[in-house]
Amino acid sequence: MSSTVHLSPQAKATMPTHVAIIMDGNGRWAKQRHLPRVEGHRNGVESVRAIVRAAGEVGVKYLTLYAFSVENWNRPKDEVDTLMKYLAKFLKNEIGELNKNNVRLDAIGQIYRLPEFVQEQLRKTKAALAKNTGLTLVLALSYGGRTEIIEAVREIAKKTKDGQLEPAEINEQLISQHLYTRHYPDPDLLIRTSGEMRISNFLLWQISYAELVVTQTLWPDFRKPQFFEALEEYTRRHRRFGLV
Repeated sequence: MSSTVHLSPQAKATMPTHVAIIMDGNGRWAKQRHLPRVEGHRNGVESVRAIVRAAGEVGVKYLTLYAFSVENWNRPKDEVDTLMKYLAKFLKNEIGELNKNNVRLDAIGQIYRLPEFVQEQLRKTKAALAKNTGLTLVLALSYGGRTEIIEAVREIAKKTKDGQLEPAEINEQLISQHLYTRHYPDPDLLIRTSGEMRISNFLLWQISYAELVVTQTLWPDFRKPQFFEALEEYTRRHRRFGLV
């Protein structure tokens, strides 16, 4: 495919507000090339950079990337340590690029579980980008959908016990207001790379009516052309929201 790719007028007219991506396949990409798994993660960072830039170019307002799950803590310590170093390096090195593209940064998940050096760099990077008004990049870090819902339920239960809430007041809107993503609209489009047909505990509440696009492309090979293909596929969908 040509390096110059364009969206159709239809895709531009029906651009999703919020795109979420399960970035899968780094390990397989490295294995296919007889490289260490960490090389897959390193090349995956290049895809992050390309997709953030492309999403901002076409007017996507929110881009949520599943960067590190609560289950990922169970991976070998050496791999986790390397991932944390890559994460801190990305957060530091990308400030200039993200600022140039008017990108704001946020993070969701059990951030307190991240190493302190990562938390500190995350705070610095968020502050450096806080005044930007374009794309909001949301990194899901130490994130799990079930954990998120459990934490929301506990908070609601405490408020009910303390008399701040009546059980009859608990509805979908209230639950959404107690999730990590309460400041953002639910995703319109969920993309999963590497061909796996599962959602892996990602945004379980929020993707109730999201359109799902699964691509066989491994994440380190997922760049602007593949992203635009997913947006074109989204354009061809008829979103009924349970209606006819």
